[in-house]
Amino acid sequence: MNRTDRLYALVEELRAVSPRPRSARWLAERFEVSIRTVERDLSALQQAGTPIWAEPGRTGGYAIDAAATLPPTGFTRDEALAIMIGLGALQHGPFRQSAGTALRKILAVMPADEARRATALASRVHVLEPEHAPSAPQDFAAALRAGRVVRLRYRDRTGSESVRDVEPLGAISKDTGWYLIAWCRMRDGVRAFRADRMASLEITDERPLSRRIEVAELGIRDGSLHSVTEGLV
Repeated sequence: MNRTDRLYALVEELRAVSPRPRSARWLAERFEVSIRTVERDLSALQQAGTPIWAEPGRTGGYAIDAAATLPPTGFTRDEALAIMIGLGALQHGPFRQSAGTALRKILAVMPADEARRATALASRVHVLEPEHAPSAPQDFAAALRAGRVVRLRYRDRTGSESVRDVEPLGAISKDTGWYLIAWCRMRDGVRAFRADRMASLEITDERPLSRRIEVAELGIRDGSLHSVTEGLV
């Protein structure tokens, strides 16, 4: 998560629990940064006019003015439930952190009673996953949206490792696994890279040429492929 995203997420985290405070230590652990970094970020937000104040004492921390919360949304209970289920299904994938902050934002701006009811309903919905779900690097989502060439250190199915420069084109979710679809400069063609086989991922400064992805190039034999926005927008 870059600093701009973290600053926004800090505000939303404080909004979600307002008027209760969050300690700098709790926030540092939540966003996987140092306490000093969190305190510097909060200071920057205060200087920018965000109504955040520090509460002293052992149970104190940082809080935000309740009046700074977003206005209520127009979500119905079923709409909120659908969003919560969709976001909850992402909790082990490369978008897990953003899914968590998005869910807290939704609950924070809903009327308290509706939020409780939607949460209670969502708690009845379960996702069956393998005992050891494959992991994905945190930078997976960044690579997808950056619009840059990515230097990938990748292990194939035999365990052999190679370093490749790839041009991200999209992503595919299958079961609990995620694949980065990219133009591989080593193979001079479109390839699917399993997220759990990525040893490291570095976003370069190079902007690639614009390319279009063709489903036929992916060689998908099982199931049908569709965009997550298909039928929704």
